[in-house]
Amino acid sequence: MKHVISSWVDAILPGRHSLVMLFLAVFMSVPSVLFHVDALQCTLRSLPENLYRTEGDILIGGIFAINAQWQEPANPFSEPPQSVICSTFSVWSYGFALALVFTINEINREQLLLPNITLGFLIYDTCQSLIRTMQGTLQMLTGPVQPVLNYNCEQYSRLAAVIGEARSTASISIARLLGLYRYPQVSYFSSSPMLNDKFQFPSFFRTIPSDIDQAQLLHYMKRVRFTNKMGDSMFFDGNGNPPAVYDILNWHLEPDGEIVFAKVGSFDSRAPDGKQLSINSSAIQWNIHNTKVPISVCSESCSPGYRKAPKKGQPHCCFDCILCSEEGISNETDSSKCWPCPLELWPNLMRTECVPKTIEFLPYQEIIGCLLVAAGMGCFLITVLILLTFYKHRDTALVKANNRELSYLLLGALALTFLCPFLFVGEPQKIACLLRQPAFGIIFVLCVSCVLAKTIMVVIAFNATKPGSNMRRWLGPSVPLFTVSCCTVLQILICALWLLLCPPFPEKNMKLKTGTIVFQCNECSETAFWCMLGYMGLLSLASFLVAFLARNLPDSFNEAKWITFSMLVFLSVWMSFVPGYLSTQGKYMVAVEVFGIISSSAGILICIFFPKCYIILIKPELNTREHLLAKRTDSYIR
Repeated sequence: MKHVISSWVDAILPGRHSLVMLFLAVFMSVPSVLFHVDALQCTLRSLPENLYRTEGDILIGGIFAINAQWQEPANPFSEPPQSVICSTFSVWSYGFALALVFTINEINREQLLLPNITLGFLIYDTCQSLIRTMQGTLQMLTGPVQPVLNYNCEQYSRLAAVIGEARSTASISIARLLGLYRYPQVSYFSSSPMLNDKFQFPSFFRTIPSDIDQAQLLHYMKRVRFTNKMGDSMFFDGNGNPPAVYDILNWHLEPDGEIVFAKVGSFDSRAPDGKQLSINSSAIQWNIHNTKVPISVCSESCSPGYRKAPKKGQPHCCFDCILCSEEGISNETDSSKCWPCPLELWPNLMRTECVPKTIEFLPYQEIIGCLLVAAGMGCFLITVLILLTFYKHRDTALVKANNRELSYLLLGALALTFLCPFLFVGEPQKIACLLRQPAFGIIFVLCVSCVLAKTIMVVIAFNATKPGSNMRRWLGPSVPLFTVSCCTVLQILICALWLLLCPPFPEKNMKLKTGTIVFQCNECSETAFWCMLGYMGLLSLASFLVAFLARNLPDSFNEAKWITFSMLVFLSVWMSFVPGYLSTQGKYMVAVEVFGIISSSAGILICIFFPKCYIILIKPELNTREHLLAKRTDSYIR
């Protein structure tokens, strides 16, 4: 029978070791006044109540609703009132009563706990009736079958503590009545979160005769420390509270309708931090033989990277999961909003974290940057070789006839244009951003003005050969020098104003491309930039028109035709550059401009100087003054 009761106690009251400790501390603190027998003879007419009791030096009261329902008898007021009729036996509450009996017997059996002291008990069934609750409490306080208010008529022992009902109505009533006898309420046991109000643990009341006594009580409770038969360490903390050791139970509904309480976890406050709570989730049954956690909302949880969007006209637990935009992230489950990333960061593809943006510029290491720089350097070397060739053959008829000083200047300017890509390719620097557009604009205007001066000199040279012409005085170096100087100085003024009023500077553009920081040169003034390009375009157009009108003049080797072709190539490149430049961004915009610089300069170099190099190097017999004059005469006669 002992083993049966012990198993039952284990099932319904997992913290019985704490209960034993509680009884031990209370009874060790009971002062000698509790053992005094009041010999007063008292009587009070009332209904007899049945108390289940066992005698002992100290009595423990237990007030339980062993029967869960009651019926109130008819009271006609013409005869003494009848007792409340109890019905519907409660196995659960009866288990609490057995747990009390078992605990007291265990304490009495272990002589080391309370030597020379035996515990007794008083158990009363309230039937969940407030009337019976008050009657039973009063009878425990006064002792005899006929209770007497304000007197204790126990002959052998006094009541030390009461374990009361868990229902708030009953427990408050018990507390108020016991308070008159100086039994304060102590909440040693709280409601189990897994049980409803019907199956809460009972309240506990102990006797404390005075404030001084409240202080042999805490003192003794602090000193209590022992190891029980199970090997568990038992003690009280500084506040007099025992260690919290609980089993976590789960209702298992069997197919036959029986409810079985299965242990699915435990809580032990004595365990190290992080190991106090232990739960076996696989043992939990949420429904009949179903271990899957039920869904309590009408929508699944939103994963990180998504935000909850409430569904209109539905409960707040109903929502849609929407992926965060390209500018925001959410790094937690069921997030209601997405957070923007800092400017230098952007969301990853999953929208769960901010990662650094890619920095974009046209580096030397990329294929396109490497090819453009290689092309510029190759054209620069070719231009230098042509310049050296012209200088070596400076005294030949062809070089003299084509204004060698102007040719030297044009070749030098073309060589500089082929070096301009080095200001555009690579990581933008302050000096490079400041100089690259003005340098490109001034050098190109110098080239175009040289071409324009050469075309003008072709026209002057043809008209000077006519009989009676006074154009010979313009054949000197003054005309090309004046033309080149005027055209170039105007471009220098435009660029100087640009640098003074709003100089270009390097910047990291974080808004141009999503997920990319475009490291570029900010031109600062779009107006100044397009004024520079516009002036260069007008000058190129003027050179093209002059050369086109002079294309049929009997000049040596038809230089006017080659100038026309070169200007046509130049204008074609830059007319296609404008829409290409405006339709690209980042490093590709820089690549388009560098390509325009190299291709337009190469067009001038090829159209104007390659035919002359062919004559100088391959056909030197044609590079004579006689051949030059003969060709001019033939052209003039035709």
